[in-house]
Amino acid sequence: MGSFSILNNVAGINAQNQLNINNVNLSRTLLRLSSGRRINTGADDAAGLQIADSLRANVFAINQAVRNANDGIGVAQIADGALQEISNLLTRAVTLAEEAATETVDATGRASLDTEFSAIEAEIARIASQTNFNGQSLFVSGSGINGALSVFVGDMSNNSSIAVTIASITTSGDTVTDIGGQNLTTVDLADVANVPASMTVLKDALNAVSGMRADIGAGINRLQASVAVLQNQAENTQAAESNMRDANIAAEISNLTKYQILAQSGIAALAQANSNSQNVLNLLRL
Repeated sequence: MGSFSILNNVAGINAQNQLNINNVNLSRTLLRLSSGRRINTGADDAAGLQIADSLRANVFAINQAVRNANDGIGVAQIADGALQEISNLLTRAVTLAEEAATETVDATGRASLDTEFSAIEAEIARIASQTNFNGQSLFVSGSGINGALSVFVGDMSNNSSIAVTIASITTSGDTVTDIGGQNLTTVDLADVANVPASMTVLKDALNAVSGMRADIGAGINRLQASVAVLQNQAENTQAAESNMRDANIAAEISNLTKYQILAQSGIAALAQANSNSQNVLNLLRL
């Protein structure tokens, strides 16, 4: 049953409470529109914030894994390029051995061929000892890569690595003591009697280098495949995080209009409630 009261303006209190609620909602909507995020504080969605933060961190981890894989591809390509040049040098050495094997070449000619081979061997030794990635030796046994490159391509949930085999080449000064199991120091083109055995060593060394390049190529293919998968994973993970964290701008614009109208009507209602209390004075005037 309604009554006039000057002690408690219940209608005014109700109107004020609703006005406060509308103002809170309006402030939240304005924050979402200005930040572009549905979740700005833990109070907005505690569980959603935890999941969104985890997804975002995983996106950063995956993107770093992509960079790791690309760095690994860079290392492998440097090694492959060096082996390509070594293969070219060995091909030239095989040509020299073929020439030294014929008796149409005299001892002086074979000495010249052997001298050129020594220069080739010295260059192979130099390439093997100097090739590096950011100071890390690629072919020196016992240092740097040391036979295999391990590239981490995991994320926050899984540990995953890809190993790229980069075989070592053992050198001593200007000589190559081991390249794929062959010892180039036994190559002698100055003595026709030693040329057939030298030819076998050079051909085996050339095949060994081709095998080393095949191992590196297989590793590059794995890394390239991992980059494609990781990029797809990062894209979809970021989309999931966006769905959870980002504001629905269309919905928030609609909410903005609604709460602005409610705020204005709330102020009008509060003014009316306050005005109603003053009607008691009309009774006193009678």
